[in-house]
Amino acid sequence: MRSRPLAALAMAACLALTTVAAHAQDGYRQPLDRIVAVVNEDAIMASQLDDRVEQAMARLRASDMDTPPEQALREQILDRMIVEEIEVQMAERMNLSVDDTELNRQVRAVANQNGVSLEQFADRLESQGMSLSQVRDQIRREMLIMKVQQALVSSRINISESEVERYLQQQGVGTSREEARQAIFQRKAGDELEKWVQEIRGEAFVEKRLNQG
Repeated sequence: MRSRPLAALAMAACLALTTVAAHAQDGYRQPLDRIVAVVNEDAIMASQLDDRVEQAMARLRASDMDTPPEQALREQILDRMIVEEIEVQMAERMNLSVDDTELNRQVRAVANQNGVSLEQFADRLESQGMSLSQVRDQIRREMLIMKVQQALVSSRINISESEVERYLQQQGVGTSREEARQAIFQRKAGDELEKWVQEIRGEAFVEKRLNQG
């Protein structure tokens, strides 16, 4: 599974809604939510996974891309959710947080990326059955994950002067040393992030129950 580059925080305006479908409606009682994975001391619920799968399928259809078999997609998305849960748990242990100023700035940035004002963004979310507060929670979670990655992955990256010189020679005139360092960092960050994700995945207690029940 390839992880997101460290440099890019892809803030999707889609939220994995965590609801427990255990209510009676028109005399029909829907089945209780169930656990599809245990990650250390926390659980990922089927309702969370279902929503993420639906969102992924909707994005694929909107992009006119072929949709993979649903079971394979569910497996891939659950693996991503497991890693996200591990990263959030690490953020909590490290006492990392996202203050309201940071969060508000990022929420506005997401609205701007969609070409709308914050009020219009909230209206659009409501029309899709979501709320701004739910999306704020998801963005806060994404920002926490980014902070963990920056704190723990960046420390693993070393850039030598010879690497900078070699990059400058390859690029030719017009590239500064700082730009060269940033480019090298981004390339290494992607590789190191993938290695790190595999390490933390292997160290965590994970029990998948996707095919149970």
